[in-house]
Order: sequence, then C-alpha cells, then structure tokens
Amino acid sequence: MKYYTYTEKKDTRSGFGDGLAELGKNNPNVVALCADLTGSLKMGEFKKNHPNRFFQVGIAEANMMGIAAGMTIGGKIPFTGTFANFSTGRVYDQIRQSIAYSDKNVKICASHAGITLGEDGATHQILEDIGMMKMLPGMTVINPCDYNQTKSATLAIADHHGPVYLRFGRPKIPVFMSKNQKFEIGKAINLREGNDVTIAATGHLVWEALEALKVLDKLGISAEVINFHTIKPLDEKTLLDSVIKTGCIVSAEEHNFLGGLGESISRILCNKLPTPQEFVATNDTFGESGTPAQLMKKYGLDSKTIVEKCKLVIKRK
Repeated sequence: MKYYTYTEKKDTRSGFGDGLAELGKNNPNVVALCADLTGSLKMGEFKKNHPNRFFQVGIAEANMMGIAAGMTIGGKIPFTGTFANFSTGRVYDQIRQSIAYSDKNVKICASHAGITLGEDGATHQILEDIGMMKMLPGMTVINPCDYNQTKSATLAIADHHGPVYLRFGRPKIPVFMSKNQKFEIGKAINLREGNDVTIAATGHLVWEALEALKVLDKLGISAEVINFHTIKPLDEKTLLDSVIKTGCIVSAEEHNFLGGLGESISRILCNKLPTPQEFVATNDTFGESGTPAQLMKKYGLDSKTIVEKCKLVIKRK
C-alpha cells in the first residue's frame, strides 16, 4: 500500500510568500498590495526586494481591490493579500463589480481561511468564501493542500489571464507534495487509487484523507484519494472516472458543506452520474476560538470523520 510521509511541517501562507518573491524576480509586471498584514501574508520578501512594486494600502480592503483592478489596465498583474474573511466577505461588491464583471487580471490571495485560523474566532474564520467566489462568473478558485502546492499555484496563476481566488491557511501542516510538480489549474491529482470509495479532498483536508487510508486499509476498504486543488473549474473527467469505478464518494473540505467543493461535486453527479455521497465539512455553522487541532476535531474535519463517512457511504451503494 502506498502511504505519504513528510519530513517537515510548513504553513501554506509561506508557500504563497515564497512563490510571490520568486515571481517578483522573474516577472516585472507582478505587483503586490497588502491591507496591513504584510507579516501574516509572508509578503515581506517581495516588499524588501521590490519596494516600488509593493503597495501598503492599510486597513482599507475595498480600496485595495479597486486599486488592483485599475492597475491591470496598464498591464500589471496585481496580487492582493489579506485574510480570507477580508478578501471576500468584506469586499464582495468591489470584487464583483470592479474585478469579476470587468474580467480584470487580479489575483486575490487569501490567508487564514477556514476554521484553522484558530484563536481569532468566528468573526475571522470565514467558512463561506469558496461558495461566494465560485459563484462569480469567470472567477477561478484554487485551494492548495500544502506549502509546495501553494507555492506552485502562486507561480501558475501569474500566467493565467483572469481573476483568481487563491485560498490558503495559517497552521503548519505536513509538506508531502513534490516541490517539482507543475501546477495545472483545473486538473485534479489522484494521490492513490482504490476501488471501494472515492475521497475527494481539498486544502488541509487532503492530508487528513491520506491519514484516513491507514485505518481504511485495516478495515479492508480500498479508498481512492483525489486532491481537488481547483474548485472552479472542477475536473469533471477525473471525478467521473473515479466514481464510475468506486460507486460512491466522500467530499472533504474546511468549509461549510453549503456552497463548497462537495456541492460542486453533487451538481456534476446529479447531471452525469447520480451517486451516493457523504460530506466532511462544517454544518451550516460559524466557528469559535480554539487551537486549529481542537477545532478540526470538534467540527469533524479530521481523518476519523472521513473514515466514518466512508463506511456510511459504502453501505448506501
């Protein structure tokens, strides 16, 4: 059996910061804007190396989105940086009107997404952002799983024309994806093949899905794990090819089950291949203060829950 291992843990936001620093050296059109969170977004290296291409907007996120939209008219590729709650909920009107509707080439980069933001609590822990952003016409939505994939995604979106929402997080998690793997927008990655159930995971839940394999194997359950790093456009072919084989699916995400990856999967399956599905996600709730590990356990965003959902969905086949 194939299992994934790691030698270090790093936060995905550092993958963004290092990717942005590399872009700064290689692409003179890349500019960066931040809303008073340079340290938290790991944008300090870009700021140090390219002070004339870094813009500290202050605690004025709506203004930041408008400035970024305007910069694209002159051929710049703006990367905006703040927490996910302030990158989406606080500025949704500006994103819709000035960026998405106008098809502006702005890269909206959002850290501290989901429940693993931790101690700052419910006001900062946005669990609706994927749903909000994927509903905007023309918006690409990406939710990478570790440091290496976040860095690769940061590099890839600079070459992609059009608005992008790049979602990443605060906690240090295992680094298990290859640092040399090219990031393909809209192309899911099959991490391990199986025959009994498909686990479609995104973001921090990819590692939890891989950990669940160890228990599922002991139970005699052959699970296929797919890393859906791109929520929109969703890789329909990889999804359907897997579900045709396994006959059931569990979706796993650090997001509300309403509007997230799971519902995008349900839409495809409803139209193309009706299939039993179970959800690992938050259940129409806000978060609360706590450590990331405590909150992942309390809200059922862990390998234990994935195992239970796999057992449940297999019974429905």
